[in-house]
Amino acid sequence: MVKLIIDGKTVEAAEGTTILTAARSVGINIPTLCYFDKINDIGACRVCVCEVKGSERLVAACNTVVSDGMEICTNSPRVRAARKINVELILSAHNCDCVACVRSGNCALQTLANDLNVRAVRYEKKTARNDWDEALPLIRDASKCISCMRCVNVCDTVQGLSVWEVNGSGAHTKITVRDGLGLSEAGCAFCGQCITHCPVGALTARDDTDIVFDAIDNEDIVTVMQIAPAVRSAWADSLGIDKAVATEKRMVAAAKALGVNYVFDTDFAADLTIMEEASELIERLEKGNSSAPMFTSCCPGWVRFMRYNYPELADELSSAKSPQQMFGAVAKTYFADKMGIDPAKIRCISVMPCSSKKFECDVPEVNATAKDIDVVITTREFARMLKACHVNVASLEEVEFDSPLGTGSGAGVIFGATGGVMEAALRTAYYMLTGTDPDADAFKLVRGVSGIREAEVKVNGTTLRAAVVNGLANARELIENIKSGKARYDFVEVMACPGGCAGGGGQPITDGAELAAERGEKLYELDGANALRFSHENPEIKAIYESYLEKPLSHKAHELLHTEQKKWRM
Repeated sequence: MVKLIIDGKTVEAAEGTTILTAARSVGINIPTLCYFDKINDIGACRVCVCEVKGSERLVAACNTVVSDGMEICTNSPRVRAARKINVELILSAHNCDCVACVRSGNCALQTLANDLNVRAVRYEKKTARNDWDEALPLIRDASKCISCMRCVNVCDTVQGLSVWEVNGSGAHTKITVRDGLGLSEAGCAFCGQCITHCPVGALTARDDTDIVFDAIDNEDIVTVMQIAPAVRSAWADSLGIDKAVATEKRMVAAAKALGVNYVFDTDFAADLTIMEEASELIERLEKGNSSAPMFTSCCPGWVRFMRYNYPELADELSSAKSPQQMFGAVAKTYFADKMGIDPAKIRCISVMPCSSKKFECDVPEVNATAKDIDVVITTREFARMLKACHVNVASLEEVEFDSPLGTGSGAGVIFGATGGVMEAALRTAYYMLTGTDPDADAFKLVRGVSGIREAEVKVNGTTLRAAVVNGLANARELIENIKSGKARYDFVEVMACPGGCAGGGGQPITDGAELAAERGEKLYELDGANALRFSHENPEIKAIYESYLEKPLSHKAHELLHTEQKKWRM
């Protein structure tokens, strides 16, 4: 331990601790902008500068390590003046049209400028020219980029994709797509982690809210909305309402308040996915002729990663579509038949915690109908729509999901957390193999947010080797271990985003915070409280097989619920 003084306070800190961490440990706030814990500590913005006794230069608190006897002032006149100048310089190169920015009110730079009482920018204004394909699921506005490098580092270190790169230096620093490529050509997964780690509005998901409003306002259209499991753990984060008020049923009521005709739970489609995927796994194990594991396929960011980086393994992906796409397929066939609705009049709207889902719904090869899912909006877009319509969520009466696609099990709920797909599949696979249900929490050893988790599960004397991984850099490590023979598995779940869908690129942003673990715990709580814990016990799942699909992996099921990812146009 070392002893130092910060703003007159004696502080003890472990060796290797930075000034920023030491100050925060005793309640001293040092403002930051480019800093993000464990991802970005490069001191690029110079907002966290402090004065150290005996040093002529101000130092960056985020990457300066404390030493014994150090005396630090975090708020001297010199420090305040330097911070203000640095922020003004950043603002001089930033598009400050805040009222039209999606991050207005939730922008780290905007907050910082207000806190530092910046009322004018004394430097010549010069912003970068913006040139971007607005049809992409991920939108970059160069005029708003502050060259903080967060996007570069999260893509490099957490996702292992290196899509973004730094060009130039000093005032001429620019962030661009690697090697001058287009975003798709650079192997972007559209996971959106760069979006959720951007402190300003330089990176966003494409806004498709007008498409949804147009469908809702068209009296000739029947709007059918599905809401994904992870959305319920975060949908109200930016609405300023108490978490106790933000229930699943009030979420349904909020969607209805927008004018949506039918609101369904993607948990139903998650249960449907488990029926197909668990059956596929068992069939594969019984054949026993594959040297590679079966990989889950419900995460389009992961599918894109696999296609770009390991195309030779694409056939090892489960052919089961994602819950989103399964829902659209049955909504425009089974549901349309039951309700007597012309499928051509149905518009399927997905509310997803994911930016890559915008890509997935547009893949021609994934569709069983002309277009199974018409439009995808993120959790953030859903909240913006509620605000635009002045929906007072707290005053709404709770409403049930519609039927017959609205009942979901607890197994479906945990699809939104890393390990949830694996656990749900194992619950049902165990039943299919033995005829009895396991303890619903028998496979909870796959829970958690650490990068790679392994488990061995014994069923009827057979040992099933499983692995769960979240974050694409971890996925790369796991695949390399498989290819080299260091690891061997039967079943592998991969989620592109750290923490799974709960930490997805479409979730509400709290700058500087990673909330996937907390949101995932909420999903496990909902699972534990659900009267249905197994996908195969869902009465609406039983009904769709009995009256429409016959059985998992039937010809009809393959037509509607399966795909060949190796044929997807990327």
